[in-house]
Amino acid sequence: MESRKKNPAYPLMEQCPELVRPMSGKAIHEINMENVLNGELTMEDGRISKETLLMQAKIAEDAGYRQVGRNLTRAAELVAIPDTLVLEAYNALRPYRAEKQEILQFAKEFEEEYGAADTADFLREAAQILEQKHMLKGNRDE
Repeated sequence: MESRKKNPAYPLMEQCPELVRPMSGKAIHEINMENVLNGELTMEDGRISKETLLMQAKIAEDAGYRQVGRNLTRAAELVAIPDTLVLEAYNALRPYRAEKQEILQFAKEFEEEYGAADTADFLREAAQILEQKHMLKGNRDE
């Protein structure tokens, strides 16, 4: 059992269910229909935790899926950021929706206020690519 805690295996729910916890910290076996119907669960009980995402990222990277691991690491950073802010940043990354400075401001906020350095780097890279491809706000012929 101790070795599984040091080296969790895929799939986590089958191999190491004791390690899987939602953001609320409840044990995964408490997330069931009976508790839903009894009103004993909250929205936080349905949200994945940073720790679970980081375990999944390590499993992916150890299996050679580096990009999947990076994506899961960024997802782990995002759990601390309000959903509305994540959606605003996502919309800013759509072609012709934002100026470069707006995207860079999201990167700064994600990094400085939420410690999401990998996600901030991703936003900066996306801003650079949108600039190179002339897909920032104001680049489209109106």
